[in-house]
Amino acid sequence: QVKLVESGGGSAQVGGSLMLSCEYSETLYSMGWFRQAPRKAPGQEREGVAVIDGDGSTTYADSVKGRFTISQDNAKNTLYLQMDNLKPEDTAFYYCAADRVPPRRRLWGGGWNYWGQGTQVTVSS
Repeated sequence: QVKLVESGGGSAQVGGSLMLSCEYSETLYSMGWFRQAPRKAPGQEREGVAVIDGDGSTTYADSVKGRFTISQDNAKNTLYLQMDNLKPEDTAFYYCAADRVPPRRRLWGGGWNYWGQGTQVTVSS
């Protein structure tokens, strides 16, 4: 059973920074961050934020390009999301996801098999 545990969420000011971490029990080929905004109805799909594959290639949502950076340290079994220049619309519950096979649509949550429990990020002015 793959286990993913997120940490690092919290509150930040507009323009500030936060770093999220996700500890994983085993290294899988594709890993990513997704988020669900507070006003989304339960069951509405999570928004893909950033994905990193085993060959080092990355994919970002347009809304976070140039502001967020995904990285991982397999020696520490940890995935990171550095979030800079935060905006109020970044407020959401952030989830770590992983899969052994790269999902065809990287930023679509429905293609991922393993999920963490999530961590809250709140950005205020």
